[in-house]
Amino acid sequence: MSDPLHPLVALINQNDRLRWLFAGDSITQGALHTMGWRDYTELFAERTRWEMQRMRDCVINTAVSGWRVSSILHDLQWSILQHRPDVLLVNIGMNDCVAGLTGVAEFQHLYLELIQRVREKSDPIIVIQTPNQILPSDALRAPHLPDYANAARTIAQQTGSIVIDHFQAWEPWHGGGTLALLLSDALHPNECGHRLMARTLLSGLGMWDGLSRVGRLFVP
Repeated sequence: MSDPLHPLVALINQNDRLRWLFAGDSITQGALHTMGWRDYTELFAERTRWEMQRMRDCVINTAVSGWRVSSILHDLQWSILQHRPDVLLVNIGMNDCVAGLTGVAEFQHLYLELIQRVREKSDPIIVIQTPNQILPSDALRAPHLPDYANAARTIAQQTGSIVIDHFQAWEPWHGGGTLALLLSDALHPNECGHRLMARTLLSGLGMWDGLSRVGRLFVP
C-alpha cells in the first residue's frame, strides 16, 4: 500500500505557495482555553510560513466551537470549498462522541460523506486528526472518545488520508498521570497541550524541527 504522505511531500517540494485549511471544533479554533497563547494551528503557521520560509503559504482556520462533523457538512461551501485548499486538515469528534457508542456509525457515515463531497469539488490532500485525550471527569465524553478516535483512524485508512493520531500521542501523559498538565479543563488543551498537538502534527507531516523556536517550546 502506498504511503499517503508521499503526495504531500511532493506537493511541498513542487509548490512555493499552498493553502492549508483547518476545520474542526473549539480545540482547532483555539477558543478561550489558550489564554492568549498560540494554538496548534498558529504554531503550525509559524513553523510553515516563517521557520520553513514558505511565506506565500496561506494557513486558514474555519473551526467553530461546539461543531460536530454534521456542522462542517452543513457549512461546507463557506467553511471549506470556497477556499479551495491544497491540504485539508480535519480535527472533529470531541463533540460527536457525546452521542455514545450508538453514534459511531453515523459519525463514520457523515465523515466519509464530507470527504467524498470535498473530493467531488477539488482534490486536496486530506489529513484526519484524532481528538486529544481528556480527563475522566467529563463523564459524557470520556467513556466513548476512544471509539471515535478509532473511527477516525478507520476513516483515514478507508479514504487513503493521512492520519495524525493525537489521541495516541497523549498516551504517555495519560498513563503517567500528568494529563491535566496539558489541559485547561477536562477536555480543552491549554498552551502546553497545543504545543504537543503542533509537535504531533508537524512530526507526522515530516515538517518538525526540534531545534527550531517552535520545536523548543516547553511541553511538560
